[in-house]
Amino acid sequence: MINRYRWWEYLLIYAGMALFLVFMLAPFVEAFMVSLRPLNEVFRVPYRFIAEGMGFGNYVTIWTAQPMLLRWIMNSFGIAVAVTILSMFCSVPAAYAFARFEFRLRGSILAVFLVVSMVGAAVLIIPLYKLMLAAGLLNSYAAMIVPGAAFTVPVGIFLMRSYFMRIPAELEEAAYVDGASRLYTMRRVILPLAVPGMVVVAVTTFITAYAQQFLFALTFNSRNELNPLPVGLFQFFGHETVRWNEIMAASLVGVLPVLVLYVFLQRFIVAGLTAGAVKE
Repeated sequence: MINRYRWWEYLLIYAGMALFLVFMLAPFVEAFMVSLRPLNEVFRVPYRFIAEGMGFGNYVTIWTAQPMLLRWIMNSFGIAVAVTILSMFCSVPAAYAFARFEFRLRGSILAVFLVVSMVGAAVLIIPLYKLMLAAGLLNSYAAMIVPGAAFTVPVGIFLMRSYFMRIPAELEEAAYVDGASRLYTMRRVILPLAVPGMVVVAVTTFITAYAQQFLFALTFNSRNELNPLPVGLFQFFGHETVRWNEIMAASLVGVLPVLVLYVFLQRFIVAGLTAGAVKE
């Protein structure tokens, strides 16, 4: 094997990777350090990385200060799961149709999906509120699930379409010769081959849905027991003080479901991301 890089090129590559990791991990490290500090040490001048009185007491306090914290985390997790299921249910058949069928305005419809995925939720929040009000969905989980799924479907279609297009059409043709129907072929031949791609899209959708709940929940819901974690964290803001140490602790606890999901599914995620990278 020919070594393509000189030693100084390796040095630059690893230095760039180290710098990238520093910028990516520094906010999480600082959030963790803030969660360990007493409130009077959070904005201490001069700044000290290791402050006095640091400990895990804030991780105990948050459960007594906000008894609804576990409910908020479960709401966030449940809403994200529901958004993922609904989004995959819509995006997978649509992506298969765009990948395999020839029909008029196919390119135009895909362009519309691309434009929709680029529009922020804040731009459409007033029309969405009127729709939720007319449908009688305000102050319900559906008011947060339906818009969340609507904004994740376009990205899911684009990702799954590219994955379906990499699956050889000859496999479907062979199934048709054996008398299989289009639906049977999709369910028994194509979908099993597309599992790695579906896992990648599902995890991406779950993370997006878990992160974008704030605006929908704040606008469409006023019941505290239905709030997801991002809205619930607002209750750590007091009238006179903001308990940033407890906010950081609650935020890091809320991130745990996403981290656990990623750890358990990382094998499928890597397989899905690298599928098609090597031409056979």
